[in-house]
Amino acid sequence: MSRAALANVSGGVEYRDSLGKAVVKNVAVLAIGLSINYINVSLMYTFCKHQIFYCNPRYILFFHLVLNDMIQMSVSVILFVVSYALYRISVSVCGAFILMAVITSENTPLNLACMAAECYVAVCLPLGHARICTVRRTLVLIALIWTVSLISTFPDLFVTLATEPLEFFSTEVFCVRETAFPNPMLAQKRDITYIVYLVLVWSVIFFLYFKILFTAQLASNDSKKALRTIVLHGVQVLMCMTMYAEAPVKIALLRWFPENYSDSLFGCYIIVQILPRAISPVIYGVRDKCFRKYLKHYLICRKSPQ
Repeated sequence: MSRAALANVSGGVEYRDSLGKAVVKNVAVLAIGLSINYINVSLMYTFCKHQIFYCNPRYILFFHLVLNDMIQMSVSVILFVVSYALYRISVSVCGAFILMAVITSENTPLNLACMAAECYVAVCLPLGHARICTVRRTLVLIALIWTVSLISTFPDLFVTLATEPLEFFSTEVFCVRETAFPNPMLAQKRDITYIVYLVLVWSVIFFLYFKILFTAQLASNDSKKALRTIVLHGVQVLMCMTMYAEAPVKIALLRWFPENYSDSLFGCYIIVQILPRAISPVIYGVRDKCFRKYLKHYLICRKSPQ
């Protein structure tokens, strides 16, 4: 996955920030990343401490989303800081980071689609919800999400191992997806994969939205709440899928703002990598009354309610 780093190389030209600007941006990214991960850890701790959550498929999917976002956020921030502190790192180390970042990024829209499907079953098929949405099936669904993302991502590794000499993996590069996996066929594969993800996930979201919208005509409070939840799913999926347009956006930014390219990359990084992970705790943790009742005690270090 392309990183929105501040020191970048494009077309053989280096784009670097001044020391002061680099420090400010790194401190800002670290502060935001640590804050989001602190909230995510609180969400995960709340989940693990109460049986009401880990026996409920809805909260299991939410826990997986939070854990996945925390991994993605950590890798993203590490790569951001490394792009300043070391600038170039070994291809093998870079490739491992990039693979984890890509896998967790692709997990997110799939997980959101599954959460939307669970919401649909709860509202439109309430009598069958307990039978359809079991803990075991939810865990199988999570395993399937990881399997799909691994199948989508690992060809990058296999093609690179097959086409690049062994010396390539010991060289040091600026860590972006294009330098770790340079074969041009992989860029085409990535674009096709993103289009397939976009069509499938949005088809699921729209289908479930209109099915719940029809049910909401009955003026059920649960149906209306589910409708709002589906809309929020769609908004977050849209934000997560901005990564699919990251490469052409960067090319356009270089063409339109060559003198401020590093600042443009920083803005792109915040929008594509940080914001989608920042809204998950708000949408799925704070909005849920049951979760919020327990979460607030851990965030302010108070004893959990009985």
